[in-house]
Amino acid sequence: MASANYGPSEDQFLCSICLDVFTDPVTTSCGHNFCMNCINEHWNTSDQNLCPMCKKDFITRPDLRVNTFISEMVVQFRQSAQQKASSSSSEQQESKSGEVPCDVCTGTNVKALKSCLVCLVSYCETHLEPHLTALRLKTHQLMDPVENLEGRMCTKHDKPLELFCKSDQTCVCALCSVLDHKNHDVVPLEEEYEEKKVELKKTEAEIQQMIQKRRVKIQEIKHSVDLSEEDAGREKVEGVQVFTDLMESVGRGLKELLKTIEEKQEATKKQAEAFIRELEEEIFELMKRSAEVEQLSLSEDHLHLLQSSNIHQPPPTKDWTEVSVCPSYEGTVVRAVSQLEETLSKKMKKWCADAELKRVQMFAVDLTLDPETAHPRLILSDDGKQVKLGDVKKNLPNNPERFFNRFCVVTKQSFSSGRFYFEVQVEGKSRWDLGVIRESVNRKELISPSPQTGYWIIWLINGNEYLALDDPPVVLSVTSGPQKVGVFVDYEEGVVSFYDVEAAALIYSFTGCSFTEKLFPFFSPGFNDDGINSAPLIISPVGVN
Repeated sequence: MASANYGPSEDQFLCSICLDVFTDPVTTSCGHNFCMNCINEHWNTSDQNLCPMCKKDFITRPDLRVNTFISEMVVQFRQSAQQKASSSSSEQQESKSGEVPCDVCTGTNVKALKSCLVCLVSYCETHLEPHLTALRLKTHQLMDPVENLEGRMCTKHDKPLELFCKSDQTCVCALCSVLDHKNHDVVPLEEEYEEKKVELKKTEAEIQQMIQKRRVKIQEIKHSVDLSEEDAGREKVEGVQVFTDLMESVGRGLKELLKTIEEKQEATKKQAEAFIRELEEEIFELMKRSAEVEQLSLSEDHLHLLQSSNIHQPPPTKDWTEVSVCPSYEGTVVRAVSQLEETLSKKMKKWCADAELKRVQMFAVDLTLDPETAHPRLILSDDGKQVKLGDVKKNLPNNPERFFNRFCVVTKQSFSSGRFYFEVQVEGKSRWDLGVIRESVNRKELISPSPQTGYWIIWLINGNEYLALDDPPVVLSVTSGPQKVGVFVDYEEGVVSFYDVEAAALIYSFTGCSFTEKLFPFFSPGFNDDGINSAPLIISPVGVN
């Protein structure tokens, strides 16, 4: 390969094979000039000894000699180019740290303007001129300056890496493609470059999307921290309130215990004082009788002594043998602690129930009844929040979603994962059915509702009889009829729970359920019972209890 020294832009000093200034120029018998190494390497890789320019076929390879005339002209050409470069290099911008210097300039490192991928040389503005004016050099591929151009040469064949082997995923030269990578899928670098650029754009888009997702996740985490701080604040307030209430209950219990003991002590003291007064009165009477008896015993009057028979006996007194003042405090503390424990137990159950209800209320959803599923006798409110039983069966299309087997309706919303909660006002009703059903339940035939048939519901009949339609059905013990019923579903855990909202009490839970399809909230207002049960079921907005 010829050297990378350039001067004037005359084309006559360029080898037509390497397109560089001649090195050891030789002339063929057909009159064309080449670098000695270039023409020999060309013939070594070809089956014929053809002139690259005119295609003249030499039967035997010519014995080429260096053309001294052209060689001297090339030397003069190089000197002229160096002088011109030297005179103009001072006017060029000196390369700074991190910038690519011109490979041709000597002395001061002048900033390169372009790098040639064919010559594998970086050029300043002056030395780049031949590539912009010389016809043969205009075909060279220029790019922004880069370092390590030697890395763009094939180390085995000393040829430019201008092809890409898809089979081995490596850059190769023209000789590699016909020798070491024969029958491989080899394409020009430009073609693979464009494909890689498309892939890089896709990768960049994916990375940007990943960045965006992580930024969103950061915002979610920050929002979670904010929510956590709010929750922590609420929990602190509630915790202080709960433990303050506990301490107040304990304080009240202690006060009541002390008061009970003091009252017992006071009663004992009063009883003892009464006994003492009574005893002192008897002592006074006895002392009085004793004085009389003593006086009588000294009398010499026989008749008077015998006539004073009432003095011969002690006065009537109380039998004090079994009388004692012995207050019993045994069990007082135990009873007080037991009563305190009962009080605290009730409070704890209430607090736990409130906390549990608050927890499930966090998963509240907005529901709307679906008129396309309602039994023809049901009447739905315009906003889809209320349902009651009408007297007339409407003429409605018997679409697959509509129930004909019972007076019920489901919501437009369905759920196939996660947790959800809703509340229904049942005030004034003596009958109702509430819960969830799976999407595939039989809506046309009357079947017995149970988890096996796709129903997880509870119902009220006769005004005060509650039943969970489990397998087998479970009679529920409900102390006071709920005015509002909450329904909570955890799809993954397989739980359906019902709550008395105002009492914050759990009514019943279906557990161990296996949900495999969509679940729909289910509502049935029941028979009207001559107007007794005419009130509607109302989907209520959920507020923290």
